[in-house]
Amino acid sequence: MNKPKKILIAPLNWGLGHATRCIPIINALLENGFETIIASDGVAMELLKKEFPNLRHHVLPSYDIKYAENGKNFKWKLFLQIPKMITAVINEKKSVEKLVDELQIDGIISDNRLGVHYKRVPCVFMTHQLNVLTGNTSYLTTKIHHYFINKFNECWIPDYATSPNLSGELGHLKNPLKHLRYLGPLSRIHRKELPKKYDYFVLLSGPEPQRTLLEEKLKIEFQHVDKPTLFVKGIVENEQKTNQEGNVTFYNYMNSKELEIAFNESDLIICRSGYTTIMDLAFLGKKAFFIPTPGQYEQEYLAKKLKSENIVPSCKQEKFKLDKLDKVSMYRGLQTFNNGTAVSWSELFRLF
Repeated sequence: MNKPKKILIAPLNWGLGHATRCIPIINALLENGFETIIASDGVAMELLKKEFPNLRHHVLPSYDIKYAENGKNFKWKLFLQIPKMITAVINEKKSVEKLVDELQIDGIISDNRLGVHYKRVPCVFMTHQLNVLTGNTSYLTTKIHHYFINKFNECWIPDYATSPNLSGELGHLKNPLKHLRYLGPLSRIHRKELPKKYDYFVLLSGPEPQRTLLEEKLKIEFQHVDKPTLFVKGIVENEQKTNQEGNVTFYNYMNSKELEIAFNESDLIICRSGYTTIMDLAFLGKKAFFIPTPGQYEQEYLAKKLKSENIVPSCKQEKFKLDKLDKVSMYRGLQTFNNGTAVSWSELFRLF
């Protein structure tokens, strides 16, 4: 009897989005008979350990990026850390080569980890950012990204290839790369018919210190809310913690099953405009209000795109007030994107 092939899957530790959108891929690998090994670091690794406690996990070198408190400085603080990022990419490449040799890995799926590839095995790079928007440096950052993408056998984009789609110009090129494969949106969340429990569901995520800054602001805005509200902070800790303050129920984090129930029991979602969250909302056909991470061009672009299409309203972090949620009824919501075709996993996994 043939041994199951071993696949290493490695999401970037940048908030929780890269890790959570790998969950349906990990489940599909397991269902298709692959032995799956997870490699990451930080909160991304902690989340996947909780989701898949029985799988092997390996820690990769951290990019250890520090983020600006002022959104205007976001890009330049990242640019100053490029030497540190290059070192991290070199170190993770060495770590992956060692893992492949020691564990006899048969294939690799990297979600935005630039150094997670090895020429001896088939390698996939997954991203929704074929164009890396950074203002007046977008051309340079996009070319650098393409340089790394071209080191992989295939590039998977979790979106539709044609319009309408979710990622817009982020995930679509005028002159496409040769090895692109569009999967359609991915989500660990499924739509269920459950009775409404919460009018508002506040879901926080993303890099620090902006996650904490938004938490502090929204706590003040929602402290006197007169409707049932769920507030998930997005802090992955050893123990789940919960408390009640007025009409607001606070959790430090929820696992996928709990989040699926929470999404389906909630009327309106208040969250970042991260791409993974947008995919989740599209699967659910939910209405939302977006508060993009200050200075993060990708989230600002996605929020602006969906607002201009009259799908989801949004505002800058410093301008958010509770009464802005009254505008949500004027927007269509993401129900137009929740009927995509299923991914043909067996066909995708032929690469391995």
